[in-house]
Amino acid sequence: MKRRDFVQSTSLGLAFSPSMQFLQRVFYTTDFQMELIRGNVGYFSERGGTIGWLIEDEGIVVVDSQFPEQAGHLIEELQKESQAGIEYLINTHHHGDHTSGNIAFKDLARNVLAHENSLKNQKASAEANGTQANQLYPDMTYSSQWSTRIGNELITLDYWGRAHTDGDSIIHFTNANVVHMGDLVFNRRHPYIDKGAGAMISNWITILNKTCTHFDDDAIFLFGHAEDDYQIKGDKNDIRAFANYLEKVLEHVGTLLHSGKTEEEILKETMIPGADEWKGTGIERSLKAAMVEIRDGK
Repeated sequence: MKRRDFVQSTSLGLAFSPSMQFLQRVFYTTDFQMELIRGNVGYFSERGGTIGWLIEDEGIVVVDSQFPEQAGHLIEELQKESQAGIEYLINTHHHGDHTSGNIAFKDLARNVLAHENSLKNQKASAEANGTQANQLYPDMTYSSQWSTRIGNELITLDYWGRAHTDGDSIIHFTNANVVHMGDLVFNRRHPYIDKGAGAMISNWITILNKTCTHFDDDAIFLFGHAEDDYQIKGDKNDIRAFANYLEKVLEHVGTLLHSGKTEEEILKETMIPGADEWKGTGIERSLKAAMVEIRDGK
């Protein structure tokens, strides 16, 4: 492990047990960032979708796993600071940058949990890519809601329908009031919209709007990805901004199709009017997905 530079966190809770003193720091390396958010909940970021974690004396919970190397770095840090077992590894959805690291938790995590469609998609993807031997699949699934308590923290998973895929979970660490959104939010970054795995932009917008009414204004949200210079944690303003982006994508592509523009012409677009904060590469993913949804109605 490379030398760590410790930076005092500005977003800490007010009290910690002695075993949690390391969490009163935000620490960085040239490889990864690990930060306490609130309560005993934090995040890890290195390569891939953002990982969330909870450390309680009664057990550890990890949300998403990036890739095997990155998962190993996280496990090393967790084991330095706690002897508690990993009670649950939760997958927000099936994509490889969120689940490839599952295998690093083999014989460590007591259970791997995901929505039932996420398990279906993970198996289908592994079979298509010939990577079955590198998978640690969920051994627990749910259909609409699931909850459990670890120590003082109540954890709730909700599935509200098709969005980024057809198996996206929202994970709420209730007492800390931290919500892991997985890839339901790309903060100022053009998203990947997985039509092959049941994505639906229109319902995605509905879910984001529901998120803003379901959780209170004190909630802190973790996002799967963020564009450079933007954070992977935020608030309802970021969620509303992304919902607006998706609305403007459908509106803009619909207008272009109605005017007779061809697919090739539409894919030359470089900006979504009314969502100017979304820049950089990847806009074609949104344009293609919107064309499919508008033309096929699914």
